[in-house]
Amino acid sequence: MNHILKAYKVTTLNQFLIERQADFPYASGEFTRLLHHIGIAAKIVNRAINKAGLADILGSIGTTNVQGEDQKKLDYIANELFISSIRNSGECCGIASEENDEIVTFDDEMSLDGKYIVCMDPLDGSANLESNVSVGTIFSIYRRISPRGEKATLEDFLQEGQKQVAAGYIIYGSSTMLVYTTGKGVYGFTLDPSIGEFCLSHNKVQTPKSGKIYSVNEGNYNSFPDGVKRFIDYCKVDSPATNRPFSSRYIGSMVSDFHRNLLVGGVFLYPPTKAKPEGKLRLIYECNPIAFLAEQAGGRATTGTKRILEIKPTSLHQRVPLVVGSYTLVKRVEEFMQEVPVEHSCGE
Repeated sequence: MNHILKAYKVTTLNQFLIERQADFPYASGEFTRLLHHIGIAAKIVNRAINKAGLADILGSIGTTNVQGEDQKKLDYIANELFISSIRNSGECCGIASEENDEIVTFDDEMSLDGKYIVCMDPLDGSANLESNVSVGTIFSIYRRISPRGEKATLEDFLQEGQKQVAAGYIIYGSSTMLVYTTGKGVYGFTLDPSIGEFCLSHNKVQTPKSGKIYSVNEGNYNSFPDGVKRFIDYCKVDSPATNRPFSSRYIGSMVSDFHRNLLVGGVFLYPPTKAKPEGKLRLIYECNPIAFLAEQAGGRATTGTKRILEIKPTSLHQRVPLVVGSYTLVKRVEEFMQEVPVEHSCGE
């Protein structure tokens, strides 16, 4: 009978967080409460996405965010839900979001005393929602620099990625998963709708050292740096000795592309182009958390020339190129980038 009972034994996200509190002796239960509230918001957003076609919450609200991108109704809903839930934790003094021009600070007494700030992309890949494609939420947590008891400042958010205390994402797909790291490995939790809980499903995730998938928008090929073009060409060459050609897989939702490559091996690229020479993805709330996860799973994340987690942010919505995934594939991209100087890039 024990094997039957074992099949029903699960470890919930909250239970796991409580058991791992010893990883953060300086945090007591504060850190656990913050992640718990991120999980609550994820469940509500998941419900909204699942009902989107029935509840008239697809489409645009007719405004653009600070990035100049069309804001979808679910962008706005997800942003408000995560801000509200994180604020209710009482452990966060401020948030930086893709959907807000400036940082959002909390001035109630409990939040002012909070130890943490959160950076987030509340709904990555939202342009794909009307096509019923997987989307995600990306989040990153830092300890604040400003004094507790005062409002959060911009300086709190302009920290190098290597100072993150936690990062993760939620992927809303055929199943909904929350994947996170606190610098002690990567863990994945799948939402069980029958009990309304995230349950441990992927313990100590390790990404393959290499892989056969490259993920990039090849429609921009002619505008890519020469080193990136050479890597893409390399991926297509028939070479049984090196398991080539590789497979091209590009969803257009970074969380979805990264999640697949994390589990099966591969590399995701969003290089600079002639139109966007600085890259498109945002350093603070997209690249840094994904890079932290990749490295904790044994992978690598760079701009093509520099480690992502070592970059000192200079602005809230700073953009950088990103190459992330299996260690040997990212290194191969870097080798191609070194062979052709970056200044010979972007559409030449």
